[in-house]
Amino acid sequence: MASTIPQEPTLENSPSYWTLNKHDFFPGESFNNWGTYKTALSQTCHRLKDRLTSRSNDENELGEIKQQSKHEMKRCLNWWDLTWFGFGSVIGAGIFVLTGQEAHFDAGPAIVLSYVVSGFSAMLSVFCYTEFAIEVPVAGGSFAYLRIELGDFAAFIAAGNILLEGIVGSAAVARGWTSYFTTLLNRHPNSLRIHTNLANGFNLLDPIAVIVLVITSIIAIISTRKTSIFNWIASAINTTVIIFIIVVGFSQGKASNLKPFLPFGVKGVFQAAAIIYFAYGGFDTLANLAEETKNPPRDIPIGLIGSMSCIMVIYCLMSLSLSMMQKYTEIDPNAAYSLAFQTVGLKWAKPLVALGALKGMTTVLLVGALGQARYTTHIARTHMIPPWFALIHPKTGTPIYATLLTTILSAAFAFFSSLDALSSLLSISTLFIFMMMAIAILVRSFYGKCSLLEYKPRWLVRSCYNSSVLVFCDHGNVNSSA
Repeated sequence: MASTIPQEPTLENSPSYWTLNKHDFFPGESFNNWGTYKTALSQTCHRLKDRLTSRSNDENELGEIKQQSKHEMKRCLNWWDLTWFGFGSVIGAGIFVLTGQEAHFDAGPAIVLSYVVSGFSAMLSVFCYTEFAIEVPVAGGSFAYLRIELGDFAAFIAAGNILLEGIVGSAAVARGWTSYFTTLLNRHPNSLRIHTNLANGFNLLDPIAVIVLVITSIIAIISTRKTSIFNWIASAINTTVIIFIIVVGFSQGKASNLKPFLPFGVKGVFQAAAIIYFAYGGFDTLANLAEETKNPPRDIPIGLIGSMSCIMVIYCLMSLSLSMMQKYTEIDPNAAYSLAFQTVGLKWAKPLVALGALKGMTTVLLVGALGQARYTTHIARTHMIPPWFALIHPKTGTPIYATLLTTILSAAFAFFSSLDALSSLLSISTLFIFMMMAIAILVRSFYGKCSLLEYKPRWLVRSCYNSSVLVFCDHGNVNSSA
């Protein structure tokens, strides 16, 4: 008798996307009944050791793990889309909000050097992400790469930091969005926030930030392709405003405002670099979109390296123009650019700059919603969180459940927490993931597919040393954030 081959679920025979069952939250044989659960508990030590030493591989991530989502994401993006996604995901709160904050408190006019230092370090991470995304084009990004090279335990630790980075990052941008929106209305940055008696840093409730997060997430849920088109339009407007800021800033600025150039010394430059590293923190989203890219080996390098090279130059020029327009002691930490134009006699340009900042922050939130959801999707595929969040909607080709999860958590942070508290927390998480990625690329080069138990200590030490060199320029991050 011929054996019956089980059929893959299709749109016709698969359960409804909105139908839930026990296996969506408690997968695997261990949760079948109390007997299997007790058996699994008795094997805890063996399973933990297996988790600590086991590694995934390229084929598993691209095959069996990917199938946990039931449906495929739609391949609809090319290098042009990825390049604009790079602009949309990176240029936002970092340059429009943190530049003023760090120039005023830590670096002074030398903030331009802080952007050079952070940009150099970020570019090294871009090379790591590019190589991995070409060879392992899945939605998990750095989580999938670390799971392959450093094993499940390292990936588990990284997963928490990845989610922290994405959720807190979106919350920080949403808070900055509110500040610039109130500036556009010619009001105080905190005028539309609800003042309470809670602890300092958590006493200004921000309902507008929550609304913005919800709207951008809805757009991301509808369609990746439509999200890309929206991002083109918004990023084009933002780019026009950036060119205007740079040109007018240099023409109206004064070189005398650059003196003293290093008011806080070299230490201040690196302290600011550690915080504004956040400004480069969105490029990893492009690696998450590899599963939806038509030709990853060609499109991802162009999109990632091309967009980040341009962004680094833009950041340096914009920070220098701000320092020339206004003395660092007079720069407003909340809405630096729009108020700087007002001080040089261009009050009519203030709404335009604020509008450009809003456009930039909107695209950061939009692309961030895409990236965070795809991180969460792949984490759920490995059952580190319930696999319910890995499901892809058959019609939209997007992970709706994962998007809702990250949106709710980001909205909770944005509603209560201030921007300074969020940015310090975010920088630690971002640096940790980039450091892990540097180690992973070295492990991939030296060890290939051997078991973690086969690693030779001298090579592991050398790998860690080389990785620490790659991120040396952010060594002050932890100290400045503590």
